[in-house]
Amino acid sequence: MALKTETMVLNMGPQHPSTHGVLRLELEIEGELIVNVKPHLGYLHRCFEKHAEAMQYNQVIPYTDRMDYLASMGNNFGYVLAVEKLLGIQVPERVEYIRVIMAELQRIASHCVALGTNGADIGALTPFLYLFRDREYILSIIEETCGARMLYNYMWVGGLSHDIHPNFVRRTKEFTSYFKNTIVELDNLLTYNKIFIERTANIGVLPAETAINYGATGPMLRGSGIKFDLRKDDTYSIYNRFDFDIPVGQGLQGTVGDSWDRYYVRVREMEQSLRIIEQAIDQIPEGDVHSAIPKRIKPPKGTVYSRVENPRGELGYFIISDGNTNPFRVKVRAPSFVNLEILGELCKGHLIADVIAILGSIDIVLGEVDR
Repeated sequence: MALKTETMVLNMGPQHPSTHGVLRLELEIEGELIVNVKPHLGYLHRCFEKHAEAMQYNQVIPYTDRMDYLASMGNNFGYVLAVEKLLGIQVPERVEYIRVIMAELQRIASHCVALGTNGADIGALTPFLYLFRDREYILSIIEETCGARMLYNYMWVGGLSHDIHPNFVRRTKEFTSYFKNTIVELDNLLTYNKIFIERTANIGVLPAETAINYGATGPMLRGSGIKFDLRKDDTYSIYNRFDFDIPVGQGLQGTVGDSWDRYYVRVREMEQSLRIIEQAIDQIPEGDVHSAIPKRIKPPKGTVYSRVENPRGELGYFIISDGNTNPFRVKVRAPSFVNLEILGELCKGHLIADVIAILGSIDIVLGEVDR
């Protein structure tokens, strides 16, 4: 008589610390092995898209902050670019340079959280402390500029809420010089740490074809070996003026697209962000950051789609204007939401403990998933 086996359902979350927010994962397991993972969303629903219909165009910006709250500058950037495209506004050169610098500082700060928590989830606490220490440096620069640490409302349609402060250039240069040493320390402590490699290499492999079919973007896609970055491949703002590379997964143990590759891409992306900042900081022209801000935002009827390379991937805004001061519709293409859908595919056949490492390598923010 053949033995019959049954699978068991195990709930992880929504209060589990390693789910990085109020996310419930329904794990179907057979012994210690994962058969399937089903994410349950909606615990943090922000009603962003509905709010946007009730607000004037400029009033929507603070709501964009609260989606991916670890990359608020990028959220602002994508939205104001879309509205400016709808209005046909050309912003001053000074605004363009400051926006790019702020977006890249925010990318580094976001990756500090992603890498630090990814390591901490599987037992590496020291890199977590180092990265959060250095993230504070970035947040203090931004706070001195606009008065806020996480939710900025900094990039406005046509300009910026504040010009950079007198210490901005000096402090930013000090940071870029200092942070290079942190990346070296991170490589020594975590990137090439034997235990970390054993926990992440060949775990949660995402083949390039699967990544494309699921619509993965950002480090998820580049970790699978595909060199695609909107800053180069569908460039926006003034990114085409800077020299930087697009890191991709290396397949440390022969398999490209695993959890280690996604981690590795983010480390190398921080180096490239430093390159962009160093080029831009010396080229900031003079100008008035408020000169192109319209007194009243009332675009003509029409639609627009604008996308930017946020730390978690392609962040897109589709806006429908009916000719009034409020947008008729604002639809967001959220990279965290799209990337999370691949989790079940990545976890099949792995151990329960591997779910933590795989989820950390995806780098989700639930405010964006449940926007």
